[in-house]
Amino acid sequence: MPFPAFDRTKLKIRPLRERTHDLDYPSMAIHRHSDREPFEHKALPILAERLIDAHREGRTTMLSCGAHVLRQGNSPLLIDLMEKGLISHLAFNGAGAIHDFEVAMIGQTCESVARYIREGQFGLWEETGRLNEAVSRGFQDGLGFGESVGRMIEEEEFPFRSLSVLAAGYRLQVPVTIHISVGQDIVHEHPNFDGAAAGATSYQDFLIFTQAITRLEGGVFMNYGSAVMGPEVYLKALAMARNVAQQRGEEIRNFTTAVFDLPDLGEDLSAEAPKNDPRYYFRPFKTILVRTVADGGQSYYVQGDHRLTFPALYDEIMKRWSS
Repeated sequence: MPFPAFDRTKLKIRPLRERTHDLDYPSMAIHRHSDREPFEHKALPILAERLIDAHREGRTTMLSCGAHVLRQGNSPLLIDLMEKGLISHLAFNGAGAIHDFEVAMIGQTCESVARYIREGQFGLWEETGRLNEAVSRGFQDGLGFGESVGRMIEEEEFPFRSLSVLAAGYRLQVPVTIHISVGQDIVHEHPNFDGAAAGATSYQDFLIFTQAITRLEGGVFMNYGSAVMGPEVYLKALAMARNVAQQRGEEIRNFTTAVFDLPDLGEDLSAEAPKNDPRYYFRPFKTILVRTVADGGQSYYVQGDHRLTFPALYDEIMKRWSS
């Protein structure tokens, strides 16, 4: 006999207009000519040059991001780099897709977890659940998760779609892949969530991600604020890409990686921390900065808030791109 399972049909789903939003996105989005709070780091000019060089050579230039990169207002800058062809691939976790979807729909996102979890209402908002509809339709059409959601935003002309990286990816045909963990995102609470469709479309995105990694030799992979999804998906994709490359007598070793995050990792980033050091369990450190570049690549760590570090990187890229 199967174990008892929760009956989702009993849930009360409220309209999104009743939710209090923590972020009004149009008012805080960062554009090319927005005022900047200064941020400097010696790695930024190097990474800007490497990214432009990789773009000109047709190599992969990939950003893997946590949702906070979007929540800090960076969508217009990401979209501009996509439009210029300077980012060939974007990857997000499921939360990134949800924030992007809500911003495109109503220009607002983020709810108070503390308030709504007490009320038993956290995540249970009708319009946000339409993301599940987009994924189910995309599954039927053989699309990946990111393209499925981007297609709905673009084709239904969501009012704030100009701020959506998923819509931009669909419009520009730049892969924006979404890598979910079932049960981790608010849309998984909804009665219309189809685990088979979500799993299949996210796995399709993993294979698209892996194909991009096959072109990483001479390229750039940057991980922005993703402590688990980014390093783990990258690690498995690189293993697969190297496996096939070695069968062809080729290598994927000479590339640049970077991690942008908040923890202080210390001065010496040339070797992973020992297992009795808490830094050992910060996956971007050992995976992206050390292990995967040990045979010829180079890595850089930039510590700082994403609202400062990404605009600063963008500005360094633009200095070189326009010159």
